[in-house]
Amino acid sequence: MIEQLIIEGLAIGACYGLFGIAVAIIYKTSEVINFAQGEMGMVATFITYHILTFYHYPFWLAFILTMIFAITLGALIEFFFLRPAKDPTVLGLLVITLGAEMLLMGLAGWKWGAEQKAFVFPLSVQVTYEPIKGLTISQWALGVFVLALIIMVLLFLFFKYSRLGIAMRATQQNQNAARIMGIKVERVFSLTWAISSLIGAVAAMFFAARSVLDPNFMMEPFMRAFAAAVLGGLTSIPGVVLGGLMLGLIENFFGYAWPEWKPIVAFIVIIFILTVRPSGLFAKHYVKKV
Repeated sequence: MIEQLIIEGLAIGACYGLFGIAVAIIYKTSEVINFAQGEMGMVATFITYHILTFYHYPFWLAFILTMIFAITLGALIEFFFLRPAKDPTVLGLLVITLGAEMLLMGLAGWKWGAEQKAFVFPLSVQVTYEPIKGLTISQWALGVFVLALIIMVLLFLFFKYSRLGIAMRATQQNQNAARIMGIKVERVFSLTWAISSLIGAVAAMFFAARSVLDPNFMMEPFMRAFAAAVLGGLTSIPGVVLGGLMLGLIENFFGYAWPEWKPIVAFIVIIFILTVRPSGLFAKHYVKKV
């Protein structure tokens, strides 16, 4: 029983961490929490649903088209919503992302309706394997583990060795210095939002495969992914994934022992970590001196 709780907790925790990476990428570059992240993933998942249901394309083609849409959506939101802001403050940018969240939710409800829909996903939660006697793991969980590992490795290589990744790191450290060095900061922001939207769309599909698809289905996963990012450290991508794994385990064991506490575990984690260690468990804590 304990082993099964651990496996299931790590699986959902890896999904929290995967979506938390999408949140952390934008924060690393601009120190802004994108509250529209969940709805961006929700709309992208609806695009896949629409292509599968009305055009009957194979899933792999629907997935590719959705990834192109997600990249475009992220870049457009940055270009039309955030870039025009004059002398933006962090609070002002947060309000803009909240406005984008409401807009995307309203558009999804207008286009696809508020009723719940089943999302067809190639990796099933019901299909399981038994690598060890008495311990089962689903196709969905295996997919999450593999995908989270692949994305972590790709992002590490991207930020470490690619020119664009180095430019994004430089923009994170000092935007003015990056401009002086010839880095086009606005393009870096657009790229950041595009990558974040892409990763968020993939994670949202995994969440939809576990539940149902409607305009509100990403609200709770976003809060849990945000809690995972806060727990691990918003400036550390490996920390975000580890924070997601820890939150998944905590939530799963609380849900088993005290089911009534499970919905609020993420909020307790956010409050506790922000009080004790605001930078997170695995991120460096910086103090600005004036």
